Amino acid sequence: MSIVGDIPTEQGPQQTGVRQVLGWLTKALALASAGALTLSLAACGKAGSTNQASQNSESADEIAFMLDWTPNTNHVGIYVAQEQGYYKDAGVKVKILPTAQAGAETSVENGVADVGFSKLSNLAAFNAKGSHLQLVFNLGQHSIARWCSLASRTDIATPKDFDGKTFVSFGSAEQTAVVQAMIRNAGGKGDFKRATSGTNTFATLTSGKGDFAGFYVTWEGVQSDLKGPKLHCFVQSDWGVPGNPDQTGFAVKASWLKDSKHRQALKKFVQATKRGYAWSLAHPDQAAKILVKQTPTAHIDPLQASTSMDRIVKDGYWTAGPGQTSISGAVNMQDAQTYLDFQYQAGSYQDGKGKPLQRAPQARDLWTDEFVK
Repeated sequence: MSIVGDIPTEQGPQQTGVRQVLGWLTKALALASAGALTLSLAACGKAGSTNQASQNSESADEIAFMLDWTPNTNHVGIYVAQEQGYYKDAGVKVKILPTAQAGAETSVENGVADVGFSKLSNLAAFNAKGSHLQLVFNLGQHSIARWCSLASRTDIATPKDFDGKTFVSFGSAEQTAVVQAMIRNAGGKGDFKRATSGTNTFATLTSGKGDFAGFYVTWEGVQSDLKGPKLHCFVQSDWGVPGNPDQTGFAVKASWLKDSKHRQALKKFVQATKRGYAWSLAHPDQAAKILVKQTPTAHIDPLQASTSMDRIVKDGYWTAGPGQTSISGAVNMQDAQTYLDFQYQAGSYQDGKGKPLQRAPQARDLWTDEFVK
């Protein structure tokens, strides 16, 4: 889940190949065009006749959901809701689509998926260029982004030491603004080179092709602790970057919400998924096992999954505080707007013609709390 591009195309050390992803997506599109989104993801159904099960299937609402990356603990609530039968209980059928090369946001905008895993700052960038996306559920209550070099790099003690070195990324304006601010607030100039990451950011750093990169502490940070290589990381808020850049959750297209049937299906989906995330926080080890079981092709390391869940619970990344299990699903509007204002002032947002926006994106326009209540 390397932070190598806020609007991802090819991501992460765990990612399956692009050809495999595209193959999965092609199959999903073929099924969708045939009207075959009829897979009930409830693994444990209640006893009943075949005819009754068929009637329930036909009457259920449908949601096609696209991941933003290969399955990981950010998605655990979805797979738990599947395993525990929460979607079936709610009367909604959920089809989980693997991430597309173009990204979940583009897939939602184009109608390939009804709902996609994204984050508020991504929606700001997309909508600035003419999209009409809205966040309807927010998982990330605290930032999980970290900016790291290998621990073996003794020449990098603070972000100031990133000056003149090579940043492994896909060159997003948002990340450039964050790294420049961190460097300058540490006393540097904010000048650095860029290198494109391959499928494994750790390998890019250890090969010497790059000096530092962005990672997520709840996944790659765990991987580093368990398997290496060890990282030396910095948190952007410690170096003058305000707000929370990682308000991450579910995005939909605004026009899709105009259909009352879609709104009904989305409400059922969000509420059942909230239930899945809450159960995951209350039963982290069991939730990790469900994630591994439900995603065999992702080849998730069970120890990484369980350690990640333990870290999420302990540090309270999805809740108001450590150890809590109550999922609000809401956006912290102050943190969101503060971060969007920072990015606007840095010149990160441009319209569809490449011109700077006249005002900062507004968090209130990118978010609705209708479906989390």
